[in-house]
Amino acid sequence: MPIRRTLIASGLAILMVGQLVPAQAQTSKRISLEKLQAMFADMRAKTPWNVDGPLLWGYFFFDRDMEKLKGAATELQTMSYRIVNLEAVQGRPLFRLHIERVEAHTPESLNLRNVQFYEFAEKRAIGSYDGMDVGPAPKAAP
Repeated sequence: MPIRRTLIASGLAILMVGQLVPAQAQTSKRISLEKLQAMFADMRAKTPWNVDGPLLWGYFFFDRDMEKLKGAATELQTMSYRIVNLEAVQGRPLFRLHIERVEAHTPESLNLRNVQFYEFAEKRAIGSYDGMDVGPAPKAAP
């Protein structure tokens, strides 16, 4: 997925908040609807993607307890999310859960998804839901 990696590195279509500080991202550093609207405008201006159609959306959770994230991963799989990885964050006493799913969003629907994930993390005492990234949806096999 070179396009996706390039976008993450450039910061074009990624919003990650919290700076890997568990708990703080849950209350003071939530992604605003205004930032999502700006992200969508940026994607429309700078990518060839159909921003109104299905894209590959990745979502990130962080916690110090790997087992807590494993439980969350299992639950999220039942909600049709694919587990990309569950790994230690290099140089930090944290673990990262990365999930993804192809779906179409508007800034408003993505805002709702973020609220759902903030609440998911809070109910399970997960350190933080830290945001999302986006890339083109994989081509379907013929």
